[in-house]
Amino acid sequence: MKLLQNLFDSIKPHVEKGAKYEKLHTLYEGHRTIFFKPSLTTGLTGVQVKDAADLKRVMFTVIVALIPCLLFGMWNVGHQHFLATGVADATFISKFLLGAGQVLPILIVSYGVGLGVEFTFCVIRNHPIEEGFLVTGILIPLVMPATIPLWQVAMATVFGVIIAKEVFGGTGMNILNVALTSRAFLYFAYPSQISGDMVWTYLGDQVPVDGFSGATLLSYGSAAAANGTEMMAGLGGHWYAGMFDFWNLFLGIIPGSIGETSVLMCLIGAAILVFTGVGSWKIILSVFGGAWVMGMIFNLTGANSFMLMPAHYHLVVGGLAFGAVFMATDPVSAAQTETGKWIYGFMIGMLAVIIRISNPAYPEGIMLAILFMNVFAPLIDYYVVEAHKKRRLKRATI
Repeated sequence: MKLLQNLFDSIKPHVEKGAKYEKLHTLYEGHRTIFFKPSLTTGLTGVQVKDAADLKRVMFTVIVALIPCLLFGMWNVGHQHFLATGVADATFISKFLLGAGQVLPILIVSYGVGLGVEFTFCVIRNHPIEEGFLVTGILIPLVMPATIPLWQVAMATVFGVIIAKEVFGGTGMNILNVALTSRAFLYFAYPSQISGDMVWTYLGDQVPVDGFSGATLLSYGSAAAANGTEMMAGLGGHWYAGMFDFWNLFLGIIPGSIGETSVLMCLIGAAILVFTGVGSWKIILSVFGGAWVMGMIFNLTGANSFMLMPAHYHLVVGGLAFGAVFMATDPVSAAQTETGKWIYGFMIGMLAVIIRISNPAYPEGIMLAILFMNVFAPLIDYYVVEAHKKRRLKRATI
């Protein structure tokens, strides 16, 4: 660390105010504080409240919570590839290495392009580096299919960072989740690369074995609703057949975006976020609750086989668990009041199931549900605060 300290000390005179490269001071200070405490300290007099949980440490906590989803996603990408190509004796290591070879380039492009945009805005605006992209940079790859072209990842990252964050003033000012905004951009601009039956499985230059389908359970459901057919016909004749067994869905050994398939890994991440106080358990629980309640309502009024899908299946298919744990709990774009968090999360869960079932064009509804409620989160908080004020005024004595 002494060598690194000397390196930063040698650079400092060149980026201080009045020096030739003073515009790069924010970049220098941002990288220095990764390894050392900030040079700006509090005064020597008066009472000081100290807390180690600054923004950078909070972001690293979220990254740690995302690691189980990332590692499982790497393995599952390889597993789905070998499953598609009929290789039954592939080892755990071979599956993981193949998946890592697909996922890591997406991760590198996301961080490289996103940080490049962040650093550019820091220099132009002359403000400190904001650590918000530390999490966004890993979230973007995790909500993408493994087959996504890298140039599209770069475009989506630039769009998300600029349109969803920088135009609002940077980290802490955005009203939309940046990673979901990036995914929404690709979903509507390049739908064939981010949706459909075959994008979830990396086939490379090989072809799938006869009879193989990379369809997700939600795509079976939307097709059944659109065509008026039975979902069971596409599921081997029984709800609990093969790949779409409930516990298989819970574990996540199914086609899907890189990091969203495993509910178990998402719950491990949720435990880390809740234990450290970074994520709101109220939002997470209410998202699941809203989805289950809406699923039960559709079960009672079911007009097609998709509506009759057991309500608890909605909790383990698609990206609902990943969205509930890592997207809906975004401390910037989510509701801030305690009552508002319950309303916000519950509405996300309900809307996700409504979109899934009522619109065959969007078999996965959690992305649009979260973005929609991001917009309404300030309004929810406003009315919750107003309600509190009215109750307090009624109790007040004159």
